[in-house]
Amino acid sequence: MSLASWFRWNEPPSRISQRNPTEMVVETLMMELSWQIKQAEKQQRERENEYRKIKTGVDYGWLVSYPKHSYDISQGERLQLEDMCTKIHPSYCGPVIVRFRQVVAEYEPEVQEVSRLFRSVLQEATEKIKEEEEAKKLARQWNTKNRTSLSLATFKSRSRISPFISDIKTISEDVERGTQPTRRVWSMPEFRNTK
Repeated sequence: MSLASWFRWNEPPSRISQRNPTEMVVETLMMELSWQIKQAEKQQRERENEYRKIKTGVDYGWLVSYPKHSYDISQGERLQLEDMCTKIHPSYCGPVIVRFRQVVAEYEPEVQEVSRLFRSVLQEATEKIKEEEEAKKLARQWNTKNRTSLSLATFKSRSRISPFISDIKTISEDVERGTQPTRRVWSMPEFRNTK
């Protein structure tokens, strides 16, 4: 057996895998969540060290070694969050991450609260996506209605109405012809000038 087969030098360089955009969104958002959990954990340790330093007056932080990552969300919660991430359109992935970072910076949550904040940001984004889809649907319906009404308008505009070729007698016709107006049959009373 040659060394080349062990190290796979003879194989062509693999291209970036053609993954589903939804999978990429889920992976990206979950990576952001785990990073924010790590950051919240680090900030929580720093706050605890500051509190101990203030309380005891001595800094023993250089003696303490912390595990790299001690808090993790439950598997059920992770699956629920991944399911919520699948509902996020790829074009909203960046704005969701930005919004999540803003919320984390604003609230400075404990480690346990980060996943709840993430869930609320995902729900907010999902609602916004639904609202925009409904607005697009209404706009499409409006455009189709306008097309039909425009076609009716063009049909109506082809048939012209001439007010002077009418069987209904009006006062303006009598004035134009120079004749005396006949007695009106309208609902308003007729006023005549007496000389």
